[in-house]
Amino acid sequence: MTAAAQTAAPTQEATFAIDRRTRFEILGAVMLALFLAALDQTIVGTAMPRILTDLNGTQLYTWVVTVYLLTSTVSGPLYGKLSDQFGRRPMLMIGISIFLFGSFLCALSQEMWQLILFRGIQGLGAGALFPISLAVIGDLFSPRERGRYQGLFGGVFATAMLIGPFLGGFLTDNYSWHWIFLVNIPVGLVALTVIWRLLPGIKHPDRVVSIDYLGASVFAAGVVPILLGLTNKQTNDWTDPAVGGLIVLGFALLALFVWIESRAKDPILHLELFKNRTFSASVLATALISFGFFGGIVFIPLWFQAVAGSSATQSGYQILPMMAGLMAGSIGSGQIVSRTGRYKWLLAGAMAIATLGILLMTQLHADTSITTLWVWLAIMGLGIGPSMAVFTIIVQNAVPIRTMGVATSALTFFRQIGGSIGLAIAGTVFGSSIISGLAPAMINAGVPPEIANQIPQHVTQGEVTSVGGNLGVDIVSRLPAAVRPVIEPLVPAIVNGVHEAFSIAIANAMWFGVFAGFAAALITVLFLPELPLRHHVGEAADARGEAGEADAPARFPAFD
Repeated sequence: MTAAAQTAAPTQEATFAIDRRTRFEILGAVMLALFLAALDQTIVGTAMPRILTDLNGTQLYTWVVTVYLLTSTVSGPLYGKLSDQFGRRPMLMIGISIFLFGSFLCALSQEMWQLILFRGIQGLGAGALFPISLAVIGDLFSPRERGRYQGLFGGVFATAMLIGPFLGGFLTDNYSWHWIFLVNIPVGLVALTVIWRLLPGIKHPDRVVSIDYLGASVFAAGVVPILLGLTNKQTNDWTDPAVGGLIVLGFALLALFVWIESRAKDPILHLELFKNRTFSASVLATALISFGFFGGIVFIPLWFQAVAGSSATQSGYQILPMMAGLMAGSIGSGQIVSRTGRYKWLLAGAMAIATLGILLMTQLHADTSITTLWVWLAIMGLGIGPSMAVFTIIVQNAVPIRTMGVATSALTFFRQIGGSIGLAIAGTVFGSSIISGLAPAMINAGVPPEIANQIPQHVTQGEVTSVGGNLGVDIVSRLPAAVRPVIEPLVPAIVNGVHEAFSIAIANAMWFGVFAGFAAALITVLFLPELPLRHHVGEAADARGEAGEADAPARFPAFD
């Protein structure tokens, strides 16, 4: 880079007429949209045990999260492409509107299948929030400057983690879990108003509209059988058609999806992006860390409620150490990258720390102190935080300006795919471990083998997950009347055994995260080039030769 370019860097000049104050107002509007999605996730997480009990749907527990991830994953690249063509503002507003409609329907749910269906609708709207918001930041700020602002996204999630557990737990404990979805509506209406007033309609007016509906449909058709097969593995063998057959079918459809994308005029997943080594390494590492991270997010609040006896509100705040670590890692790494322009070894170290945190979680037991668990969660969050901000900077810096929306959407696409598959596998391991580990854990707790071997026949995974502090009474009530007098003196030992089995099941589910985090760290170190970060945006970057690894001259989005 020339001396002139370096001198100009601090001004971070843009190629469109927009003042600094307006840019930061737009940044605030985008962060409000992200806050809406983050708040929904934190509220739902703390209320899930109560929802599962009321709707009698523990066997479908992971699907409440998985269907949301699936629909948002499939729709994300479509929103990214449409925002390039029609403008960021209208597509973001459409996404928020669909999200609010789905939230309203979720609040009306009376059956588990209804909640799963309506969460899918929510996900269709949420698919717009992350990729478009990140693309807007890419439009407004240069990669060198972007790190300090994208690091603030970690602050958005941390704020949601502070408010969400209290709000979700308070509404669940004192009113009804249905209200946790209605909270989204006033927040969403504020976000719609601010975005409508402040966000310019950034778009590529010269692109021809071509939506890859076939590719999106085949992708969804391929992922669903895989997730169903992994879920069915809890009670069936791999050779069962409901397990192995569905998984094979899913991978066959995904192979067809790749073939369709290679021939589509304008695919939802641009395969040529994978020729860019920076992009390929980034999305793979992101998918792997999400693969290992989602298990902790989903199952740890359950441990606090079912084993530690915490209320919904308390369980939300019990995971704040992880959120604090995540916020510190996200904001801190963004600042470091912005100031130094270096990211490779920073990410490698972060992935190693995340792997350590998840490894510690595999040592979880019923008698693990809450303080110890807080330390483990903080370490895990500190390692995962940089992946929330830095990989987006890297990808946007390495691809052509004209494909920034598509590339950002693809990164979100793989992050959520990793989370969806990781959650399905973690749920399978958790369920299988509960079923196989109940009797041995109770025997170790002092329950006679002849009794311990009978109890799992009457206690299902769903009952163990949902009963929480009333576990002993609940188990006795589910046993045949003839054996209750014999069982009642053993209730404390039974409860201790079930708590231990529950804890070990969560610990077993974490092992996949250890391997995924370790693999992500290796990929980050070995395959991720460290490219100079651009100091300018749009045409200015092209003119100065700051287009990244595989850029070419392209028309920068115009403001309409």
